[in-house]
Amino acid sequence: MRLDHLSYAAGPDGLDATAARIGQLLGRDFVDGGIHPRFGTRNRTLGLADGTYLEVVEALEHPASDKAPFGQAVKARSALGGGWLGWVVAVDDITVVEQRLGRAAVAGNRHRPDGTELLWKQIGINGLIADPQLPFFVQWDSPAEQHPSAGGDDTLALACLEIAGDPQRVSEWLGETVEAPLEDVKVEWVAPHGTPGILAAQVTTPAGLVRI
Repeated sequence: MRLDHLSYAAGPDGLDATAARIGQLLGRDFVDGGIHPRFGTRNRTLGLADGTYLEVVEALEHPASDKAPFGQAVKARSALGGGWLGWVVAVDDITVVEQRLGRAAVAGNRHRPDGTELLWKQIGINGLIADPQLPFFVQWDSPAEQHPSAGGDDTLALACLEIAGDPQRVSEWLGETVEAPLEDVKVEWVAPHGTPGILAAQVTTPAGLVRI
């Protein structure tokens, strides 16, 4: 179990402008990640050090974005002006999570512009919708060299996550201590005074620490 990526919902200016704005802060460009046909969404990604990446995602005008929980979550966050959607934990065997949560994972896929198809399974979006401090889970079926972090810039690294929430609640959701997937990332827990979830991410860059 490890931190896989952070997901940021596009604002009213759309996917490209949101990704360009964050990329400018970090001094790097996001790349086109393609469309998630089963979820009615598309994304742009930026690889970081330690096998993690950032994702900016937006919902498409497509029936799937109204039916699939992930599309619903993205659409709802964007309707609030955009911002951090959630954090995602990668596991080696998602059947363990399926058994613990009592439901099946959903298959996901997307085609990059070069034609490469990425395949994975995910579970826990409904938990995220109900309680945005909770991560959801992925198991990558594509080889490691196709992971969105591959070829990323090792000079960019996630230094700190600021989360409004309760680490005990998150640990219960994960099935083990919250420190397990966040071993290399400092976390500042803040008692929520509104909607729980990611408040900010701090990223180390060649130009210094950037808070998003």
